[in-house]
Amino acid sequence: MAATASHAEVPRSRPGLDLLRKALRHGSVLFGGGLILALALVALFGASLAPYDPMAMDFTARFAPPSWAHPFGTDDFGRDVFSRVLYGAAVSFQVAFIAVGISGLAGVALGLTAGYRGGWIDEVIMRVMDVLFAFPAVLLAITVMAILGRGVENAMIAIAIVYAPIFARVTRGAVISVRDREFVTAARALGQSQLRIMLRHVLPNALGPIIVQTSLSLAFAILAEAALSFFGLGTQPPDPSWGRMLSEGRGFLQQAPWMGIFPGLAIMVSVLGFNTLGDGLRDVLDPRFRGRH
Repeated sequence: MAATASHAEVPRSRPGLDLLRKALRHGSVLFGGGLILALALVALFGASLAPYDPMAMDFTARFAPPSWAHPFGTDDFGRDVFSRVLYGAAVSFQVAFIAVGISGLAGVALGLTAGYRGGWIDEVIMRVMDVLFAFPAVLLAITVMAILGRGVENAMIAIAIVYAPIFARVTRGAVISVRDREFVTAARALGQSQLRIMLRHVLPNALGPIIVQTSLSLAFAILAEAALSFFGLGTQPPDPSWGRMLSEGRGFLQQAPWMGIFPGLAIMVSVLGFNTLGDGLRDVLDPRFRGRH
């Protein structure tokens, strides 16, 4: 009886819980995730944290250097740079998450279909993706913006179009690696529909690279939004945006360098956080990299 009870108490392996524990012990995941969490809180509660109205002008305080009253100084209109950086976080994160969400859904759907079905469907989908890949990312985004017009909503669409092919290619490669495994063959033998097999058996086992790519794409989406706003195609004045603030500050680098330094640091920290998180998730999810750490 004792042996039977002891045998019954052997804990079952929980892959999801094991991965979570590994992630929480990984330095890159903790560091990158901590940065992103802090920035996400700033994006969510920036309006409450900002000491001033980001659009309020005070011409008596133009080009004020960083101080207790204005931690990041003021710009050429006397607006508080710290408050504008806080509000700009909400814009950057909103554009990044919505654009990557759209591109992820579209790219994963296309890559899953191409990788599982193969044949002419695979050829057609991936050749279209290759055409989009032929354009540099920023140039393609600017081209889309030139067609759609300026504005934050169109910037989201442009960024989504740019990164959908990346998700399609990553998903296709992951799907090809699992589509002929035993559990997929067994599901086919049981007569399950192709859609059910793709969604219930193939996609969950191909999520690792997709999750990593999502984190990396969020970093590049923030850079893309900043670039579009820098060129005047994204966020329009007087709304604050990190890229727009860099564009406004480039003419005052000698007179008021803080106008460009602090928005640039905000972009750098955001990109660093997402890239570090992505590298850590890659190490945790990809067996080829686990043994190196």
